[in-house]
Amino acid sequence: MDDRINWDRVEKAAKREGRKIVWKPYGFPEVLDPFASAFVNGLDVAPRWQLPDPVIVSAAITGAFFSKKTNPAQPLTTGEIRASAEECLDAGASTVHIHVRDDRGYNILDQERFREVIEPLRAGRPDLAVDGCLVPALEGWWERIKLVLDAGLLDSTPVNTTAVYTGDTLFAKPIHVMLEKARLIQECGAKVQIAVYTDADVDNARRYLVDSGLVAKPLYWIVLPALPGCSPMHNPRQMIEGLTRMVNSIRDVDERSIIMVCAAGRASTYLTALALIMGLHVRVGMEDSVWLWPHRDDLITSNAQHVRLAANLVQTLGRRIATQAEYRDLIGLPSRARGQSDIARTHEVVPGAQKH
Repeated sequence: MDDRINWDRVEKAAKREGRKIVWKPYGFPEVLDPFASAFVNGLDVAPRWQLPDPVIVSAAITGAFFSKKTNPAQPLTTGEIRASAEECLDAGASTVHIHVRDDRGYNILDQERFREVIEPLRAGRPDLAVDGCLVPALEGWWERIKLVLDAGLLDSTPVNTTAVYTGDTLFAKPIHVMLEKARLIQECGAKVQIAVYTDADVDNARRYLVDSGLVAKPLYWIVLPALPGCSPMHNPRQMIEGLTRMVNSIRDVDERSIIMVCAAGRASTYLTALALIMGLHVRVGMEDSVWLWPHRDDLITSNAQHVRLAANLVQTLGRRIATQAEYRDLIGLPSRARGQSDIARTHEVVPGAQKH
């Protein structure tokens, strides 16, 4: 027994006061009313959290990084990518994020391959908005970006305001490319998605895209931490502190921002859960991770599997997945006219954008 306790003093207090708690229910007969106070009329004792009910769940089908050597289930051909995207949409995904690969499995900007994947997805889905990645990594790819955007194949595409070592690769978006790509996206009637991997990227976006007047508020962000070279999330504390810092930095730029968080790297599904708890939107799928869980080595077996996991979390937390039409509305895209071609597009500059 610990001899630091003065047991004689404890015994004297017990004899004097008795062995009972202090109990004065001033609001009697209610002991603890979770809805109101007996002393202040109309007081909301436990106000509801301000969380959006619909949550965007995007499925990123293949990306540019992982191969079948990394994950045998990785979709690479246009047929595999399209079939996986169909499964995700059937599982309730609000949107899909598309890359296409060449015959060797490498990321490529190919208008016809994008068309092979996207046009069948839009058939019978008049409200479907498709995101996709257009990174001008090689000579001549800038013109390919223009072809894909002019064809109206993508409704949104990222502008990466970053310079990071992603794995063993240096990925940097020069300022002039950042600005020109944001201008081109908007001129083609699509939505700029600001892609950030660290909190420094958020400030780059503020300086070059927002304060310049090129991209108008409310802003649409995609947060991709947890991959090698991005904001590190090697344990729960890093994950919580890192995501909180990045989201707070974004809110400092634009409080009305739509923020989507990728289930990336080892953090994977746990990062999805944290984002949903924070009232954010999520992107799942095989572009951003190969693992289902941060503490186990189970590989993702299909994109639809990851969508269904996210859907279960959404339901458990009392939210619901946004419809395809709600996704368009949330990110500020106009509705598609029912009678128009699936790839028809107005070529007006988004209000607030300026040519540079």
